[in-house]
Amino acid sequence: MIQERATIMMVDDDMTTLTMGKNILQTKYKLYTVPSGAKFFELLDKIIPDLILLDIIMPAIDGFEVIKRLKSDRKTADIPVIFLTARNDVDHELEGLSLGAIDYVSKPFSPSLLVKRIENHLLIEAQRKELRHYNERLQDMVNDQTKQIADLQYAVLSAVAELVEFREQKIGGHIGRIQSYLKLMVDALISEKIYFDEISAWNMDFLIPSSQLHDVGKALIPEHIVQKPGKLTVEEFEEMKKHAAFGVWVVERITQHTKGHVFLDHAKIFAGTHHERWDGTGYPEGLKGEEIPLQGRLMAIADVYDALIADRPYKVAISAAEAEKIILAGKGIQFDPVLVDVFQGLASQFANIAAFPDLLLSSFLSE
Repeated sequence: MIQERATIMMVDDDMTTLTMGKNILQTKYKLYTVPSGAKFFELLDKIIPDLILLDIIMPAIDGFEVIKRLKSDRKTADIPVIFLTARNDVDHELEGLSLGAIDYVSKPFSPSLLVKRIENHLLIEAQRKELRHYNERLQDMVNDQTKQIADLQYAVLSAVAELVEFREQKIGGHIGRIQSYLKLMVDALISEKIYFDEISAWNMDFLIPSSQLHDVGKALIPEHIVQKPGKLTVEEFEEMKKHAAFGVWVVERITQHTKGHVFLDHAKIFAGTHHERWDGTGYPEGLKGEEIPLQGRLMAIADVYDALIADRPYKVAISAAEAEKIILAGKGIQFDPVLVDVFQGLASQFANIAAFPDLLLSSFLSE
């Protein structure tokens, strides 16, 4: 395979120097000789060289100004620059090196020395590029492995959530619908800049998926209570209420065996606070108003709405219109009044999710 020749630009206002450089370099490199800084920048708009040979003392735009502009532009900042100088001036050399030059060659230059300097710096640049590419490939491999692990963990947690759902017999699709309701409300809050400071701190890649674990604590509730076809007794209801605290415990147990993740942080809040009420009469902590984390206040509306429109072992579904009335009636009592207003504007879309959950969920998960 024939290796492509490196591209070099020689910038100098002295035609003798340009002619000498051309005679020395044009057989080995793709060489462009440029008589001024202004012409150089015109050419640079069309061609990016592998190395630049740059005179210092030039009219209008001198070599120092040229390299300053090069280093200030991300496209050209990494191009190696070798200064050409007819002066034996330490101060000039120090200034040039401080501006980012990699070397100096004195004029009139020795052909063999010039070629060797160029070869050495092109080799160093090639090795630097190869190292950068290697690091990028290595990072891609690490990212791929990390994603595979994260996908596996997510799949396991999703399966756990589905197993909990299946224990309740008639509530298939609850998890998918919940995610769709939450996505609608969160998007509306962002669009209307409601609770904006709090929401802007959330990582949206993990917020909605973490809601799957909101009822994970039900895995620890006796099956005869979870699947009871009628109304629970007072004692059974007290046992059922424990699922919120159990959910927090389950998520904390998962966290103990991993490094911790924002996904689990959200999941813990969803699990522990989705049965709190705005008026402070909910469980397990009896939190009131904005003491309840926003995730829990959102989930409270989504969870109750879905419980109303879906069949459960202990009840039959009611219509979306009836469910909407119940949510609105809970404004400022069971639910955050601001979120109820948001829900009211989205009620028709909630009803569509209830009717076609698979279609709506797949549409937002593919975004």
